[in-house]
Amino acid sequence: MVAALSESLLTADKLPAFLADANKVLDAEVSDKGGASGLAVKGGYAAIKKVSPTIVSDALESFAPKFVERLEPYWAQHQQQGTGSFADLLVANSDEVAEQLLAVTDARAEASKRPALTKVYSSLRSSAKKHVVEALPRVGDLVQRHAG
Repeated sequence: MVAALSESLLTADKLPAFLADANKVLDAEVSDKGGASGLAVKGGYAAIKKVSPTIVSDALESFAPKFVERLEPYWAQHQQQGTGSFADLLVANSDEVAEQLLAVTDARAEASKRPALTKVYSSLRSSAKKHVVEALPRVGDLVQRHAG
């Protein structure tokens, strides 16, 4: 039996390295954005970081269990198939996977008591799915590297 994704990524001994690499993936995704929507993402990311220097790493730590929970069925499918990369599976199901991951951030934004963060999130939400889909290859590689 294959271990649950949460057992492979979220245990006390594995979580710090996973989160450090997740932070690098997020930074790389933001850095690679181009065009008008890329400027908006970069501006929003910079604005969020101004709220608190640890806000991104804190958010990743907070979101990680819910993101992993949403990725769990895809990881199980990947393990069952036994071929290809996890990134390829996520990309093949990109629309559905993006919606699953965005459901986590949408719920958090709705519950937020920080108007500045809610405003930034709301301004970026319309293009968020596109950006999540674009990030899935790196996300898949990240998960497979730490869970595989």
